[in-house]
Amino acid sequence: TAKLVANLMQTSGITRLVTIDLHAGQIQGFFDVPVDHLYGASILAKYINEKNLEDVIVVSPDLGGVTRARDLADRIGAPIAIIEKKRPEPGVAKVMNLIGDVKGKNCIVDDIVDTAGSLVEGAKALKEFGAKSVMAAVTHAVLTDPASERIANSNIKELIVTNTMPLPENCKLDNVTQLSVAPLLGEAIMRIFHEVSVSNLFDK
Repeated sequence: TAKLVANLMQTSGITRLVTIDLHAGQIQGFFDVPVDHLYGASILAKYINEKNLEDVIVVSPDLGGVTRARDLADRIGAPIAIIEKKRPEPGVAKVMNLIGDVKGKNCIVDDIVDTAGSLVEGAKALKEFGAKSVMAAVTHAVLTDPASERIANSNIKELIVTNTMPLPENCKLDNVTQLSVAPLLGEAIMRIFHEVSVSNLFDK
């Protein structure tokens, strides 16, 4: 499907693409035009660092998210842990094991969130494993129903998201913080317009 979308965009006449946090890095190779792939972790990490938290650990919600979690962990100078889970059916996740020690730690779950089912279950499991607190950091907050209800009734202290997608009104909760990607995108667009290198923004 991603390849089809890439073909449609190129057929429509695009000559360059700026994007943030592709669902899979391989999608970048589906385009025959230059793709500037920026990372939302830079914005999330800046906010987290400003909180001056102690005993922080970044948690990957599954084995497939380790690379993304390690990127965020490196930016905030924290170790990582990994939740091992299985999906008995679509949209349902069951935590099986935890790789790493979260006891007494302030956990930051680096995740992708849609209905928030996996995220909420992961947060619950982390508390059971002894976590002091659980936060979550997400670039693209899809948040389809029943996400708002699940987040509101969860033990997630703070859900940090960006504004790459509009935040649904029912998800504007007290424990949801939305950050703007405008400075990052604006800098990239300005560099492209003035024909200045964009590459050093990839890791910011």
